Amino acid sequence: MSKGTATAAPDNEAAATAVKSKGLRGGALGLISGVVVGLASMAPAYSLAATLGLIVASGGGQLAGVKAPAVVLLSFIPIYLIAVAYRELNEAEPDCGTTFTWASRAFGPVVGWLGGWGIIAAEVIVMANLVDIAGKYSFRLAGEMGWHSVADLANSRLWSTVAGVFWIAAMTYICYRGIAVSARLLYALLSIQIVVLVAFSMVALVKTYSRDAQVFSLHPSLSWFWPGGLDFGTTAAPAILMAIFMYWGWDTAVSCNEESDDPGRTPGRAAVISTFLLLATYTLVTVSAVAFAGVGTAGIGLGNPHNSKDVFASIGPELFGNGVFGKVALLLLAASILTSASASTQTTILKTTRTTLSMGAYRALPDSFAKTHPRYLTPTTSTLAVGGVSVLFYVLFTLVSENLLAALIGSVGLMIAFYYGLTGFACAWYYRHTLTASVRGFVMRGVVPLLGGVVLLVVFVYGLIQYARPEWLTDDEGHHITILGFGAVAAVGVGALVLGVILMLGWWAIAPGFFRGRTLTRGPTGADSGEGIVQPVGP
Repeated sequence: MSKGTATAAPDNEAAATAVKSKGLRGGALGLISGVVVGLASMAPAYSLAATLGLIVASGGGQLAGVKAPAVVLLSFIPIYLIAVAYRELNEAEPDCGTTFTWASRAFGPVVGWLGGWGIIAAEVIVMANLVDIAGKYSFRLAGEMGWHSVADLANSRLWSTVAGVFWIAAMTYICYRGIAVSARLLYALLSIQIVVLVAFSMVALVKTYSRDAQVFSLHPSLSWFWPGGLDFGTTAAPAILMAIFMYWGWDTAVSCNEESDDPGRTPGRAAVISTFLLLATYTLVTVSAVAFAGVGTAGIGLGNPHNSKDVFASIGPELFGNGVFGKVALLLLAASILTSASASTQTTILKTTRTTLSMGAYRALPDSFAKTHPRYLTPTTSTLAVGGVSVLFYVLFTLVSENLLAALIGSVGLMIAFYYGLTGFACAWYYRHTLTASVRGFVMRGVVPLLGGVVLLVVFVYGLIQYARPEWLTDDEGHHITILGFGAVAAVGVGALVLGVILMLGWWAIAPGFFRGRTLTRGPTGADSGEGIVQPVGP
């Protein structure tokens, strides 16, 4: 086996040694870097552009409407609960496999493998939507800079796909070159997003209360922050799944735990901090967008289905105007969404490759996935494989139907609820024997994670029922987007899980060691039991 490849061995080593054993660059990320990685992974500008309209109106009619801020706040609750579960589990075992490793410890190899697959499937699915946005905005940004002939390429399926593939390749290369390079780039990309989003919100609120207010503008009300009146099964649950997608990504900070300066503490703290920072940002932008554009179904209204794919593209020209200021503002807005999508593409690759690296180290995947670069100290096979599969998935979905890309956000929400919820249950079960040792332990390691898991399970079930309706998703001509007679959102989500089961059974037949508990055992971490420790193999 080549240098830098990790393998699982039942030697009695300390956990501190275990977290350095997969060949990654330890100590590369501090608390601030971890927070930046978490924030950039959530891609605030892109997430709002692609999701806010769907929260306001989906399923052929209005969903949350003016209650969108309430949904944003409500969906934060399970996110925070699961962030606590991540923090507590990471303290016990800072492994870059996160849900895969922890669920395997708690519930055994089958559940753990499916947890890891949930991460992989969600990341590959969302990559198609991310790079589609990045590709189109590359041309739109060029248009805002004066290259109007290039801007028209944003409407070309071929050229936007080519640009999307380029972004996957570029970000795959950056991730291959090292975590430190990735972190430095994320600082710049994130700064652009936050500044532009705050400026967008301020201008929108000022115009809402000024003589420049539109006839469809609404003055913010405290009632917008209360979900009363929303039916849980038909409205709140699917809207929350959409909003959960906006918060998704903070766990990348935890996936990089083995590259942190304090693997047991820093990643968990970074994850929790990043979620609170995004809560403030999302609430501000949601309120300002609803106030300025309204929730109507015509014009720039957030309820207009033609605006749901990108609310900023519809609101921006009306908000900023055609003057010099408007052109500069639209240029910055386009730049923020492009940098958001590209940054999230980068962090998506970071998280997925750390998951597959851990799965390869424990023989849950071929051991080639555990190889790391001897100089860059990054996953090699995992990075190249994730980039390649993402390109294939994106091109395939584009060739089949561009409308299917609209189904991806909701289906990713199902994947997120699945593996986040599983992590919550895993935390409570993992610590079940020590929950009564202290009040803090009972609450933070038992009640909070378990409650988060239950909430996400309920949301998953109710959301899946709604997504399965044939009329849930329609194209621009009003035709239902379905697969085998079911709503495309549900079909893609369930199909991804079924594919995972098939792949798991196939790998079980080929290499049963992991599934027989030989490489990753249930129960306490290696620090306590001396089992399941991953150790490097020399040259």
